Amino acid sequence: MLLRLLLLICAPLCEPIELLLIASPSQPTEGSPVTLTCRTQPHPQSSDDGPQFRFFRDERVLRLGWSRSRELQIAAVRREDSGFYRCEAKTTAPKVLRSRIFQLDVRRVPISDVSLETQPPGGQVTEGGKLVFICSVAKGTGNITFIWYKGALGLNLGKKTQHSLTAEFELPEVRKSDAEQYYCAADNGYGFMPSGLVSITVRIPVSRPVLTITAPGAQAAVGDVVELHCEAPRGSPPILYQFYHEDVTLGSSSAPSGGGASFNFSLTAEHSGNYSCEADNGLGAQRSEEVTLNFTVPVEERRGHLSSGVIEGLLGTLAPSTVALLFCYWLKRKIGRRSASDPPRTPPRPVPREFTYLNSPAPVQLPPTYENVNAVSGDEIYSLVYSNQQEQASAAVVPLETHIESKDPLDIYSRLRKANVTDEDYEDAM
Repeated sequence: MLLRLLLLICAPLCEPIELLLIASPSQPTEGSPVTLTCRTQPHPQSSDDGPQFRFFRDERVLRLGWSRSRELQIAAVRREDSGFYRCEAKTTAPKVLRSRIFQLDVRRVPISDVSLETQPPGGQVTEGGKLVFICSVAKGTGNITFIWYKGALGLNLGKKTQHSLTAEFELPEVRKSDAEQYYCAADNGYGFMPSGLVSITVRIPVSRPVLTITAPGAQAAVGDVVELHCEAPRGSPPILYQFYHEDVTLGSSSAPSGGGASFNFSLTAEHSGNYSCEADNGLGAQRSEEVTLNFTVPVEERRGHLSSGVIEGLLGTLAPSTVALLFCYWLKRKIGRRSASDPPRTPPRPVPREFTYLNSPAPVQLPPTYENVNAVSGDEIYSLVYSNQQEQASAAVVPLETHIESKDPLDIYSRLRKANVTDEDYEDAM
């Protein structure tokens, strides 16, 4: 009976003290706070000289020295904080209590919402330019591994691991073969999560176009419908073509799906010369070489152009001379009409001439002298006839008939019909 009473009194004093380490929360995730608490069971009686504590992770002291705080707080736990923890307590008695080992497993936030973007945006890049792929995740902790893939078969382009929610992969010089579908994937220990597909379009600047001219026949002629066809061997659609004649715009045509374009027109005389075309798809315009078009102008039209040109030249250069000639002609006609209307004038009497006689029994007959008189009457023309004899002869004005009226050999008369006299003969007679 007495022994039982002693056991009841000594039980609380004789019970061994146990040290426990507790984590809250017990399974934390990266980025969340964690509190480690070192507890004793049963609780020791409070005293001014209480126990002191210290904490270990993988047998490394986390605090320097002892501390009266029984808690260890981690504001934002990381994956690297995972490990084996324990604590120690030192009481007034020269005895150190050790807790059991506690395994802390810090969980990472799984990857979610993986996406792929491009720079330049929209997935359109010019051939020869730079293309950047940006892979990002909305959630995920710890080091994240990013991988980029090309095409449906998933050709691995590159891989990066870094403590970041985004990563970049760059193609320094894009080629036409890089026009494909791309995606990326991210993993932080829970398996790779893929992004959606992104299509890349490689735009190709236009090359120098080629201009061809097509006519209905072997040689173009005025009135024919001529076709100008311009085509750039390379270039992403849509392509706009401009057509030129001697650097003057004739018109334009577009090729929404690529290839070439045509422009038709009817030939006129002014369409001879050099032709060219220009191609542009927004990445830089290119001009073709010039093509010379020679064609046949109809004879009638050529004569018309020539006549008009000659007339214009004559009017421009010979107008003053023409006016002067017309004025002279008019004045001459006027004088001629005035002379014809005047009455016949009396023929002047000839001045007596002196004749020389030679020492000879017979007188010398000098040749007669003829002189036309400016007298016109009807159809008759009068002339003076001078005959030199030994004695002074008188001159008479008589009509000249077509036959000899007088028997005197000194007087010769002749009548000329105006119908048989030309203008030239009349002028010579004047």
